[in-house]
Amino acid sequence: MSTTTATHPADVGTARVGLADTVSQTMTLAWRATMKMRRSMEVMFDVTIQPLIFTGMFAYIFGGAISGDVQSYLPLIIPGLIGQTVLTACVATGVQLRTDMDTGVFDRFKVLPISRIAPLAGPMVADLLRYFIASVLTFAVGIAIGYRPGGGVAGVAGAVLLAMLAGWSLAWIFTLFGILGRNAQGVQAISLLVMFPLTFLSNAFVPTDTMPEPLQTFAEINPVSLVITALRDLANDGAVTAGVGWALLGCTVIIAVFAPLSVRAFNRRM
Repeated sequence: MSTTTATHPADVGTARVGLADTVSQTMTLAWRATMKMRRSMEVMFDVTIQPLIFTGMFAYIFGGAISGDVQSYLPLIIPGLIGQTVLTACVATGVQLRTDMDTGVFDRFKVLPISRIAPLAGPMVADLLRYFIASVLTFAVGIAIGYRPGGGVAGVAGAVLLAMLAGWSLAWIFTLFGILGRNAQGVQAISLLVMFPLTFLSNAFVPTDTMPEPLQTFAEINPVSLVITALRDLANDGAVTAGVGWALLGCTVIIAVFAPLSVRAFNRRM
């Protein structure tokens, strides 16, 4: 006499998955997210059209007022715009996650024997492509209007890699917002409230020494400022300075804090 044991769908979804399978499932879901980008190109506007508009607009409107002329302003603004554009792209991560959760996409994963972190990490890995495009386009437009990075090809490549890492780490903050938010509109509103102070109360557009002391203090410890300072060191000077080390440390701290919080909140919602 044989006995058949039924497996509840919830038990399948909570099965333990090994590291190799987790990586494989994450890359599969990253490919899915990449295919979604290709089929809906409007989701790429913030990393394709925005760098073109913002680079020309900020350079020619503020260059003379802040640095005396456009050419002198470019070494300051180009790395700053990369930080700003990457941060804007991070907002879309949380909004898209909330949209997928609201439309029932993640309900399908509950009955699959996959890693709980894969549905989160997959789209974030795909977003690295968005950060890469935003960084390269911003550098390209800057060079077209006269920016000459002193760090050469190696310095620019290092700055692009750092921007991608910074975007991936900051995206964990907005991922948490996406999980905890009630709807996509609310997540976008909250994310923008965080994004604008982090961007404009930084050294992205103006030197911090022109700010009042309280704002200057905040701007100097702002993670976005740390990243932008490191981008300037790499792109303008080709130097791996202490600023690069601080930026890497800041990214590590953000991941260490917000990645576990995001995964825990996601597991509760799933």
